Amino acid sequence: MFKKILIANRGEIAVRVIRACKEMGVQTVAVYSTADANALHVQLADEAYCIGGPRPQDSYLNEDAILTVAVASGATAIHPGYGFLSENAGFARRCRECGVVFVGPSPEVIERMGDKDAARRCAKEAGVPIVPGCDLLKSAEEAEREAERIGCPVLIKARAGGGGRGIRKVERAQDAGKAFTEAHAEAEAAFGDGECYMEKFVAPAHHVEVQVLADAHGNVVTLGERECSVQRRNQKLLEESPAPCLEGRDDIRERMYEAARNLARAVGYEGAGTIEYLYADDGNFYFMEMNTRLQVEHPVTEFVTDIDLVKWQLRVAAGVEFPYAQDEIMPAKRSHAIECRINAEGPAPDYRPSCGTIHSMHVPNGPWVRFDSSLYPGAVVPPYYDSMLGKLIVRAGTREEAIRKMRSALTELIIDGVDANTELQLDILSNPEFLSGIYHTNLMEHLYED
Repeated sequence: MFKKILIANRGEIAVRVIRACKEMGVQTVAVYSTADANALHVQLADEAYCIGGPRPQDSYLNEDAILTVAVASGATAIHPGYGFLSENAGFARRCRECGVVFVGPSPEVIERMGDKDAARRCAKEAGVPIVPGCDLLKSAEEAEREAERIGCPVLIKARAGGGGRGIRKVERAQDAGKAFTEAHAEAEAAFGDGECYMEKFVAPAHHVEVQVLADAHGNVVTLGERECSVQRRNQKLLEESPAPCLEGRDDIRERMYEAARNLARAVGYEGAGTIEYLYADDGNFYFMEMNTRLQVEHPVTEFVTDIDLVKWQLRVAAGVEFPYAQDEIMPAKRSHAIECRINAEGPAPDYRPSCGTIHSMHVPNGPWVRFDSSLYPGAVVPPYYDSMLGKLIVRAGTREEAIRKMRSALTELIIDGVDANTELQLDILSNPEFLSGIYHTNLMEHLYED
């Protein structure tokens, strides 16, 4: 196992990794921007170094500074968390060149699966169903022709990046050219890569993802699935496991698992990763993308499997063999877990991001209640980064009990100093469509249709 690890991230995920390292007896090195000088991850780490100004490109995306600190501090591995450099193949390659282990898959795998067009082709070759569509578009005119051929509605999607950027829904073929131009420009600005492809828009649909874990010894296992259909502007708000849309459909669940394992094997994957699917009510599912990193929603999987994904990321990166066979992992049978993302934002309709100083706070607790966060009284929520304040996660014996537990926890959670979206989460948890378990990615449109 590594003796010292650098965490190339901030906020709750940096705190999460540091705590896992402490439990494993591993020393930690934090890096931080000038805006995060008093952040919790800085205080918890064994060593901490300022690497630049508040803008991400000056600090948490500053590869030279991060690698310099890693080498100078004697860290032999870098955990990238999620976001920032976590899916940057070039950075993973530079880590290798510096003799530092990147906690994640190889740069070659990140490169291949980060290109969503190439990932579609890999999935197809591995026998994983893909959404009908086309390869990379070359012009607005071609976009209109392909939209006509595939049949609207369609989605024009950037091959790079994520977070809902570079995506446009097209209802009429004649509008595809304009949508392609807009998506291309947005993706170029956000990711430095404006290439886009087109897929059939599958609706109504569920967003279901399967957690995989693979080691260097050829072991590939799936650790259950997560339903991530509660989204606003293609950003997830609430996740749960097991997926209620698969209730009584174990055959489909097993086919999803098998397809995920096959794809991971086909690309030579190592580490924790996620295969994301669109699942239609007719029982068909389609590959969307693979996330070659830890997911924000990983705690719900940890709760239903009793497997610490962060610790196993580190062990796998150190060459340790995963000890459990697939039939020894029994998610989706014993319990139900729900995660609510707590964001610093105002109420509807604009959900304006909020920043400021935390004056006081109260965190709910009790059996199987967890709040992953970096907040404390006096902590500053700066305007430069993602608005997520933390994640509230609960586990109970059934979905109904988990919903009640989450409602109770949300009413206890107090964060004074910035706006938070707890009322929005309570609205979702009281929505009849959500409570039925048969909700789709358009749930938020229905929730606020008036």
